[in-house]
Parts: sequence; structure tokens; C-alpha cells
Amino acid sequence: MSSQGCVYTWCGCREPGNGRRRMGSRCPLRGDEGHGSWYLSLELPAAPDGRRRRIRRGGFPSRDSAETALARLRMPSPGNPDSPPLTVGQWLERWLVSRTAPRSSTLRGYAAHVRLYLAPCLGQILLADLSPAHVQAMFTAIARQHEAMSRPVTAATLVRVKATLRTALNAAIRAGHITTNAASRAELPTARRPKAVVWTAERVTEWQRTGIRPSVAVWTLAQTAEFLNVIRGHRLYAAYHLIALRGLRRGEACGLRWCDIDLDSGTAIICWQLQQYDGHVVLCPPKTAHSERIIALDRTTVAALRAHRARQLAERAAAGEDYLDSGYVFTRPNGDPMAPDWLSRYFRQLNDASGLPPIRLHDLRHGAASLALAAGADLKVVQDMLGHSSIVLTADTYPNPRELHQAGEVCPV
Repeated sequence: MSSQGCVYTWCGCREPGNGRRRMGSRCPLRGDEGHGSWYLSLELPAAPDGRRRRIRRGGFPSRDSAETALARLRMPSPGNPDSPPLTVGQWLERWLVSRTAPRSSTLRGYAAHVRLYLAPCLGQILLADLSPAHVQAMFTAIARQHEAMSRPVTAATLVRVKATLRTALNAAIRAGHITTNAASRAELPTARRPKAVVWTAERVTEWQRTGIRPSVAVWTLAQTAEFLNVIRGHRLYAAYHLIALRGLRRGEACGLRWCDIDLDSGTAIICWQLQQYDGHVVLCPPKTAHSERIIALDRTTVAALRAHRARQLAERAAAGEDYLDSGYVFTRPNGDPMAPDWLSRYFRQLNDASGLPPIRLHDLRHGAASLALAAGADLKVVQDMLGHSSIVLTADTYPNPRELHQAGEVCPV
């Protein structure tokens, strides 16, 4: 058989007088229109262990339909008609190697999806043979696997996996390997963005009674003020103050440099963020183009930053030549850049010690937006402060300002 494969007919006719033996190629009606079915056969490169691999498909009503299917399965690489057909796994590997993206975190997300889900579930399927049914079956398998581990997969995770596969298959279409995107027609449950709720007295009582907490919750103004008062002597007080009142992301706070701040005019430019990967801290652009912004600093925030600068200079003088003058606002005691994970870790410890209801560090950013909205700030102003790309995202994420007022808050943010 040619490496390019072949098509042939086959029928179920049996020899006269011996009903158990098929006639096969000796059937006199073989090839006649409407008699039997057309089949294809395609030889694949040997498996890594040397085993022979062959694809057979049948049931085609005509020679033309069988040859069309065979051509689709072969799908040679552009400019190389003798190349063997690609599997989904081989294409994903090529795609990852050639992929470029603005941020390394995006590439890491693609690679994780390929490693954990796409390659194990779809890797052995021929790229040209991939169908929406294959993709749908993959998502069903992922959900069942997570259920078996008692760790249900979220709709948001499935949506991100689908987006990675769709992006990879779009690249395959541009390269001429396939003509349709099988991932586009897969159906998934709607991924709903969790709405932040306020830690009202009733919710605090219920949490203390049951231990059940909202997935996304923000403190009231009084709770935020209490937290900042409790941690006022901590060396990273200014970082949490900045996040709580100006809504920085943790990576943006860690990536803030003294050259980006003008304490006299009360402004800060958010133009970098720090991310951590494989134990290394990497400086990279903010999350989106809209995340690059100028924020106004109120008098209390300027005072907190001035006090932080004085503390940092004292640490530098105490360390002497061992101090690394990295230029960042928030650093380790020896001047090394502060990894975002450390900022979150310290926050959890401080939250536990404060006795306040639990929130995530990112919820402190949510709280800044909620307090600003409750104080009467325009939604567009809050969007710009947070660096959101869409005002819809701002409106859909944060609690109704009435909740803070109902909690007895007056919010002069």
C-alpha cells in the first residue's frame, strides 16, 4: 500500500453454497454503483515502540467521498506533500514552540492546558480527523476525572481550555492543515463571574456559625479601617494601604518602582508588574493595555509611602553592602524584589491575626472599587482606577453600593 493510502470497495456478499465465507474482491458486482461500500486505508509512521499503525475507515457511499476523506486525513504539511499526517498532539507541540505572546504567563497557561488536558485526551487523534464530538467527549472526561478526585472543575477552567484549543486550531487553519475549527462548536456551561458581596454583620455571624464563606467578599469601610490600623506597624503596611484604597493588583504593587511615583504631585504610574515562575521573579507589562494607567494618591497614601521610604532607607543603611538597591517600592528586607506570592502569604497571616472575616488579597482590590462606588465615584472613574478594559467588567464584578450603605457605612474614599 502506498504511503499516501488507498480506497477500495467491500461488500457483504458470500460464496454460493458456503454462506459463511465472504467473496470479497472476487464478487462480480464489486465496484458497481450502489453495491457495497467504499473504504479507505492509510499507513501511519511506526509508533515509538515500533508497532505498525494503520487507519481504516468505511461506509462511504462513493469512491469520491472515500477519496475526499482520505485526502483530509493525509493533510500534508504545506510544501511537503510526502509528509505523514499530523496528530493533534504533534500539532499542539509545534504550535507551542512557535507561539509568541505578550506575556509569559499566557504561554504558561497554554502549556499547562496542553499538558494536563489536550494532549492526554486528543493527542493521538489525527488533526484532520478531529471532530466536535471528540472535543465534547474531552470536556466530559475532564469533568468526570475532577469529580472522581472530589475536586469539581469550574466552568471558567473549561472555558479557558476551550479557548486554548480554539486558538491552536485557528493556527492550524492558517497553516493550511485543516479547514474548520472543531473547538468552536463545543458546548460548555456558562462561566459566571462571581459577584463580590459585603461582609455584613449577618454574613459574619453565619460564617462564624457554619464556617461557610462567600467565594468573593469585601470588607466594609469600618473593617478595612480596622485592618489597616491593626497592621500599621508592619513593614508592608503601605503596600496593603495602596491596594485597599487604590485597587492595585498584587503584581502591580510588587512591580511599582520609586521612579514611577511622584509624591509631591501625588501620582503613580502603573506600567509594570512582577510575576513569579519556577521560583524566578520576572518583570513584565501589566495585564492589559488598559492596565497601564496613572493613579491619584490621596494625602494618607502619600504619607504612608513617605514613611515606607524612610523605613526602607533605614533597612538599606543597616544592611550596608549586602543590600540590593533594586529600585522597587516594596522589597524584601535585603532589597530583593517582592514576589507576589509573598505579598499574599503575609496578607493571609495578617488577616488571620486581625480577627476579621477572611478575604483574599485580590478582594482587597475589589474592596477599593466597592468603597469608591459607594462614595459616589463615577463608574468610568473606577474603571480607570482599576485598569479594567471594559466598563461592563467593572459593573458586573462589584457589589451594589447600597450594600455598604445598608451596613451603616459612610464612604468618603
